[in-house]
Amino acid sequence: MRFVQYDGGRLGLLKDDGKGIVDLTDRLDLSRDDPLAEYIERDLDASEYADEPADVDRADVHLGSPVRRPGKVIAAPLNYENHIEEAIADKDITTDEWFTIEDKGYFLKAPSSVVGPDDGIELPFSDRRCDHEIELAFVMGEDVKDASTEEAWDAIFGYTILLDISVRGDQDRSNRKSYDTFTVIGPSVVTADEIDDPQDLSLELNLNGETKQDDNTADMVYTCANVVEYASIGATVEAGDVITTGTPEGVGALSDGDTIDATIEDIGSMTVDVTERDTAFVDVDVDKDG
Repeated sequence: MRFVQYDGGRLGLLKDDGKGIVDLTDRLDLSRDDPLAEYIERDLDASEYADEPADVDRADVHLGSPVRRPGKVIAAPLNYENHIEEAIADKDITTDEWFTIEDKGYFLKAPSSVVGPDDGIELPFSDRRCDHEIELAFVMGEDVKDASTEEAWDAIFGYTILLDISVRGDQDRSNRKSYDTFTVIGPSVVTADEIDDPQDLSLELNLNGETKQDDNTADMVYTCANVVEYASIGATVEAGDVITTGTPEGVGALSDGDTIDATIEDIGSMTVDVTERDTAFVDVDVDKDG
């Protein structure tokens, strides 16, 4: 099943043709706060509605993030070999030498940065580089702590596409990647039973019609389950949390007016528009002597 959230909090199933949506909100008596999180928490089963005729067309609705406000967005840094080489060569991306999740751990993105494909990306600066990064992400279906790899795989509810937008610079990753609209999730969450092998999916990002990123999840350093396993050592990974797994090479700067087309095999595709909001920050002189 492919779950979408649309029109400000309605949950639906995206039909196999990618065009029609079967509404679940009223059928399952869901609230409109975060209906997919509620669906997972109540351990509901929407499979009986999968063959129903579509209630609305995807083209006629506003697609938001399938998970409106996850408790945590856990992100793996530098998780593709070719992006590690790219990042080391480009000091705008990182000033570090090569490191792994084991070395520096994961980082967190603010849940308030989460939007859907139809919300778009808003660049906060005109004078700082902001890059696109396509990633395979997934939503947890149950709480795990100190999980084994097998337990981690079993706890995944479903998979989705995530755009991790990043301001380049020396600030902490969680700062640079947590601006509003910097975590685009969608178009749907595809349940784990629909994905034969999450570690063998092609992913591609086109910017204004030009291919910028093109790789396969087989090239990850750490698998999806590895990331859950590591993250659950330090914190309970909870149902509804979103975990994202890093990006391959080909990251690059975004500009006002750009259009991103992001596709992951067996999951879907989404088109996301980029606009700019020029925000100036004037440093304040602080009297450290009081």
